[in-house]
Amino acid sequence: MTSSAFLLSRIALQFDQVSADLINNISACVISPGNYLWLGSDELTTIERLSSLESNRYGEHKTFAIADFIDLPDEEDEVDIEGMDYSHSYLWFTGSHSTKRKNAKGKNAEKDIQRLTEIISEANRYTIARIPLVEGELLKSCNHPDKLHKELTAATLQRTESGNILIDALQNDEHLGAFVANPLPSKENGFDIEGLAVHRNKLFLGLRGPVLRGWAIILEIEVEDSGSGVLTLKPCNKSGQLYKKYFLNLDGLGIRELCLCGKDLLILAGPTMDLIGVNRVFRLKHILEESDHNLFDQDNKRLEPLFDLPFNPKSDKAEGLALTSCLGQSSALLVMYDAPDAQRFFGADTVLADVFKL
Repeated sequence: MTSSAFLLSRIALQFDQVSADLINNISACVISPGNYLWLGSDELTTIERLSSLESNRYGEHKTFAIADFIDLPDEEDEVDIEGMDYSHSYLWFTGSHSTKRKNAKGKNAEKDIQRLTEIISEANRYTIARIPLVEGELLKSCNHPDKLHKELTAATLQRTESGNILIDALQNDEHLGAFVANPLPSKENGFDIEGLAVHRNKLFLGLRGPVLRGWAIILEIEVEDSGSGVLTLKPCNKSGQLYKKYFLNLDGLGIRELCLCGKDLLILAGPTMDLIGVNRVFRLKHILEESDHNLFDQDNKRLEPLFDLPFNPKSDKAEGLALTSCLGQSSALLVMYDAPDAQRFFGADTVLADVFKL
């Protein structure tokens, strides 16, 4: 059995430009050098920055339009940011790569039945990108702060008609091909990226779905710069495949976020599809040492359940995960919530996030 989470503290997040699409839909976060807190929403086309003001409070809100740094197929459709990380002077983020089905509105049965036949695919969701981050500012390009001869540039994974080159590579995969070639919506166990952790040019992508007979999936890819703001995939194993697959027994849960902690990977797991249930944190040890596909059960001691987050069936959907320091703990876990409970709000512009002991 897993233990309950130990709450160390709560952090106040104060926003200057209040938007329900932002404050109620935080879906990703990371803390960068200088103690800047970066946030993504699954409803917007922007990245948000908060600065550390004092103990337990972030403010001085600033918004960055993603289209100012990379090309988006549609500047109005949401990017559906579901994962975010910082590595070696770059802020990285990923869209969900998922489709969605229109929902019934409950007003007209005939129209609702028709709405449930309509599946929508938005090109912006198929975004995996990096933006230079130096001294708390996002830049389209700049010199590396420590290696002045090296240039940092904003770039995005190469786009294709089906979304991007990762989706193309997965079309014939024996596990994921059917979900990619005939895309089910994310809330119907369809393909859905909701976690991102980055080490240099190596990216770990956690899938909320599909969950295969109770096994959740992490994809590992490695990218390289091909110039003109475009990233391509490098072969990442001896057989020349462009991705690795890791299968994890997370008690039937899907992956909601990832976070590197040294050589280990912290995993926020939660219900897949449109289910309501527990959110559980796991540790996968020594993930940076994997050379090929692998399967991790909790019996092999590399995959360890840590604790369950407090459960609220109607709100507080844990989605953002970041390492922070708190009360003498050098590695505590900051958790952000989609659909935060009403008790987390102080006025219209401030919401509370949680910090748990690791």
